[in-house]
Amino acid sequence: MSTDFRKLLFEVSEALVTEEVSALKFLSQDHVPRGKLEAIHEPKAFFEVLQEKDMIGAGNLFFLKELLYRIHRIDLLTARLGSSREEMERELQVPGRAQVSDYRQLLYGIAEDLTSEDVRNVKFLLRKQLPKNKLQENASMLQVFLEMEINEKIKEDNLTMLKDILQGFRADIKKKIDAYEEKRREKYSREEVRYPVSVYPEEQGAEGEAEAAKQYGKIYKMKNNPHGYCLIINNHIFKNPCHNREGTLQDGEAVKRVFKWLQFETVEHMDLEGKKIYDTVEEYSKKDHRNMDCFVCFIFSHGEKDKIKGVDDECVNIEDLVSRFTGTNCPSLAGKPKVFIIQACQGSEHHPSVAVESDSSGHLEVDASPLTSIPDRADILIGMATVEDYLCYRSPKTGSVYIQSLCEKMESLCPQYVDLATILTEVNSEVATKDIKGFKQMPKITSTLLKLLIFEVPQCKADK
Repeated sequence: MSTDFRKLLFEVSEALVTEEVSALKFLSQDHVPRGKLEAIHEPKAFFEVLQEKDMIGAGNLFFLKELLYRIHRIDLLTARLGSSREEMERELQVPGRAQVSDYRQLLYGIAEDLTSEDVRNVKFLLRKQLPKNKLQENASMLQVFLEMEINEKIKEDNLTMLKDILQGFRADIKKKIDAYEEKRREKYSREEVRYPVSVYPEEQGAEGEAEAAKQYGKIYKMKNNPHGYCLIINNHIFKNPCHNREGTLQDGEAVKRVFKWLQFETVEHMDLEGKKIYDTVEEYSKKDHRNMDCFVCFIFSHGEKDKIKGVDDECVNIEDLVSRFTGTNCPSLAGKPKVFIIQACQGSEHHPSVAVESDSSGHLEVDASPLTSIPDRADILIGMATVEDYLCYRSPKTGSVYIQSLCEKMESLCPQYVDLATILTEVNSEVATKDIKGFKQMPKITSTLLKLLIFEVPQCKADK
C-alpha cells in the first residue's frame, strides 16, 4: 500500500467524529457483512475493512468519495480527495455508478430529516415491534433502522411499516418513501419484460423465437469460449461423519458433464469449511470476467434457512455469497448473467434425516430449507431445491432429485434453444409431480435476469 494512500486515510480518519463513522457504516451495509461493521468503532478500522473488501485502494477512491459526499463532508472531499460537490453530482448521474443503493440513501436521508421529537415518536410506536433495549434514549435513528432490518420490519422492497409510522406526524417523509417505491416499480416493470421461448418447439418454433429475440436484444450474448466459469462447491465428507452427504458426487459429475458440454470452464471444490466457501466464492468474484459471458455457481451442502454450512458446520449467508457478484463488487460481470443453483441439506441436529423408499433408487435423504430473499440486483438468477419451510430429497445412489432433473432437462432442452428460466420451470413441474411415498418437493426460482439466458450448444453435439 502506498504511503500517500495510507496518509490520506489517516487524515480523513482524524477529521471524522463518532456520528459520522456510524453513518459511513450504515451506508456500507450492502458491501460489508453486518457482523464486521458492528465490531468497528473508529474510522481507521472501518477503512481497513473497506480495503479488505477491495472497496477502496490507492487507485480506487470512488467509494470513499461517494461516502464523504453522502455524509456532506464536502470539505474533506475537496481538500483531501481533490474532488467537489459538482463533480460527484455529475459522476453519480451515470447509470450504475453509485455504489450506495437508493434504499440505503433513502433511509439515511430520512434519519437526517427527523427531529429529536420525531425519533422519540418513532421509538414509541415501535415499542411492541422491537426489543426494548434497542429503543433506548441514546439509540440513533440509524441504529433503529438497522434493528428494524434485523427483525425484518423493513427491507428494500417493503417499507410499509415505516410509512404507517411516519404518516401520522411526518407525512412529507411518507411521500418521499412513496416516490422511492414508485421509482422502483417503474424500474423493475421495465426490467421484467420477458420474450417467451416455448418449451414445445415443434408447436411454436423455439429456434425461430430465439432468433427473433436476439434481433430485439433480449438474449444475453454467449459468444466467448469458454462462456464463463462454472464453479461447483460440493460438500460430501463432514467432520461429523453422521452428516456425510452420500449421492452428492453423482450430482457433481452430472453438472460437470453438462457444463463442459456447454463450453464452460468447470471447476469443482470439495469439502470446504464455512470460511473457505466464502473465500472461494469471493476469489471468483475478483477474477477478470471481461472475456466471459456468464458466471454459474452450484453449491451442494447442508444448510439452515438462508445459510450454507461448511464441513465444519460453520454457516455462510447465501446473500453474502450472491452479493459478491453485484455490478459494484464484480464490475467485469456487470450486465452479464450470474446463476446460482443451491442444493443445501439440513443437518440432523436440526431436522433428523428422513429415509423413504423411492420407485427406483433406494432410500432418499432429506435436504434443504431455501433462500427466502436475495440482494435486489439485476442479472442474477437463483434456483433453490425447495420453497421455504419444506424439505427436498437426495438419493445416496443416484444424487438429488432436483439436480439430476435439472441436468437431464438441460441436455434435452438446450439444443432446442430453450432459455434457462423456462428450463428451471420445467424442472419445478417435474419435481413437484413426483410422489415419493407421499412426500412432495417444490423447487423455487428467484430471478432478476433482464433478458433470456440461452446456452449455446456446440453444433456437433446439437446435431446428434
